[in-house]
Amino acid sequence: MASLIYILFICFVLPLILLVFLLDVRSRLIVGFMLVGMFCCLFAAEVNGFISKTVILDQIYLTTNLTPLVEEILKAIPVLFFAMIVSDDREKILGVAMAVGIGFAILENAYIMSENVDSVSIPWAVVRGIGAGLMHGICTMGVGLGASFVKQKRILFIPGTLALLFTAVIYHGCYNMLIQSEYRYVGIVMPILTYIPLMIVILRYKFNKGKGASI
Repeated sequence: MASLIYILFICFVLPLILLVFLLDVRSRLIVGFMLVGMFCCLFAAEVNGFISKTVILDQIYLTTNLTPLVEEILKAIPVLFFAMIVSDDREKILGVAMAVGIGFAILENAYIMSENVDSVSIPWAVVRGIGAGLMHGICTMGVGLGASFVKQKRILFIPGTLALLFTAVIYHGCYNMLIQSEYRYVGIVMPILTYIPLMIVILRYKFNKGKGASI
């Protein structure tokens, strides 16, 4: 089972690495962090697999409590590193954060599809692509967006970042719980309803930045 996700990881990562060398700096940054997101997914699969084998838990508890914690921590690490060490440019942080989440979702979706190839369909692909894809991207981007704010106030950076991280964990857990319940359609819609206002905030920031103001 573990070998399949490694095969998918190699199939995705090797062509993208070759592509990176042909891109400009900004595009290289985005694609590079998509690769980081895929690596986070690979590592999360190992951690989640270890937990499921060593601790006797039912699937619902595992996917609503433990896997969101593992995955959001792993996705947040490269984003917070970028925000703290590399750049405090909010647009770059948001792009990097979304790229990590989308890269994670791409590998996760491909793995789940390959494991359930006989039962998947085009509607399934649409739901996974929009629902899980947006959910992972939104959670990571929320941490990145918040980190870009709290970084400006040093005293709030650690508690603020932890609050944002656990908000992402709770959001992820709620999504997993809904998507496995009779209210799965609420789970599908939830990331879309979150994405729209988040995009409004980001576009407003870009508009204000273009006018020389700050958000």
